[in-house]
Amino acid sequence: MMTTTALWRNQIIIGLALVNMAIGILSISTISTPAHAITAEEMLANPELEERARNLSKQLRCLVCQNQSIDDSDADLARDLRREVRSQISAGTSDDAIIDQLRAKYGDYVLLNPPLDQATLFLWLAPLGFILLGGAIVVMARRQRGAAIANELDAAERARIEKMLASRDSENGPKT
Repeated sequence: MMTTTALWRNQIIIGLALVNMAIGILSISTISTPAHAITAEEMLANPELEERARNLSKQLRCLVCQNQSIDDSDADLARDLRREVRSQISAGTSDDAIIDQLRAKYGDYVLLNPPLDQATLFLWLAPLGFILLGGAIVVMARRQRGAAIANELDAAERARIEKMLASRDSENGPKT
């Protein structure tokens, strides 16, 4: 059985490890910048149209990379989607019409921020579910530790054991 001091020491070590991991993730996310995969030949000559295209590209998910926008991805499908967006912008299609057309073709998954509706409810609630599951695991682990600590000997049992040890020591006393 672990003593209370050992339990606290383990909790402190785990806490420090979690803090170090959080600092590492935070520093990586703030230091690193996304690499833009757009090539010079893809860019539109009109800066206003190019800015519209970039804004749309940042809203659309690369279906190959899954967690990158088509603006950041260098996959062939992302390149094709960027070209499609730019050709529709050049043709005078509105941003909403372009997004609606891509949603009709690829589904809501093509959007980096899918709308909250019945089909995407799981996507929005899954992180909350994982947080609740983690909290439940922590609570159960703490209860088990509490039960282990509660199983320690009470004063009467300790006194009886000490008496038995003392009688054993007196029987096996030093022989000269």
